[in-house]
Amino acid sequence: MIDADLGGGVIKQRIARHGQGKSGGYRTLILFRQNDRAVFAFGFAKSAQANISNADLALLRQAATEAMGWASEDMDKLVASGVMVEIDNGQGDEG
Repeated sequence: MIDADLGGGVIKQRIARHGQGKSGGYRTLILFRQNDRAVFAFGFAKSAQANISNADLALLRQAATEAMGWASEDMDKLVASGVMVEIDNGQGDEG
């Protein structure tokens, strides 16, 4: 489930803060293409920042375009070099 599609391959997901629910929690911005990949880009507490600027959203959309164009081999190299970290969903190659 996607909380907000910001366009250009960028989505916003709300994460609940312990004891406060999602509305007072955190926001994460993810570079995303369904059934392909998700790349965590940025996270912030709702109490610290209401939203991102239009300029920042434009940069994230550019980053999404680039990241979604990377071949699997490119992603593997970024992970091997430590530039990116792969997060296993616990389902191995099944999902």
